Order: sequence, then C-alpha cells, then structure tokens
Amino acid sequence: MPKSATSPKSFEAAVSELEAIVQEMESGKLPLEDALARYQRGVGLLRYCQETLADAEQRVKVLEGETLADFAGGDSTQ
Repeated sequence: MPKSATSPKSFEAAVSELEAIVQEMESGKLPLEDALARYQRGVGLLRYCQETLADAEQRVKVLEGETLADFAGGDSTQ
C-alpha cells in the first residue's frame, strides 16, 4: 500500500522511500492505480528532497558568506 502524503522524517528517509518506489515501479507488476499512487507519492518526495537541498544550499551560502566576511575583515587590518 502507498504511504500517506505526510512528510518524511528526514531527507535520508525520503531518498530511501523514493528508491523503493522506483524499484516497485520498475518491476512492472503494479496495477495501474497503485502505480499512479506511487508516482504521485514519488513526486511529493522529490519536491521535498529538492526543497531540503535548496534550504541546505542556502544555509551553506550564508555560512560561506559569513566566513568570507571574516576573512576579508582580517585581511583589511593587516
């Protein structure tokens, strides 16, 4: 049975569930309705993963910006 539309517990859980969905769909043994439900869940998981990665990338940029600002400030006092 497909999982509910709830958010996964973590990025890693989402990736693991996506891998399982891909394997099920590639088997070719799912009835059409089940395949559509898994596809829909997969799209939701993919969006969750993309948003999580975009958030992580933004956080890294902020951290790098702060680090670069610190280095630039240190260089200007020498």
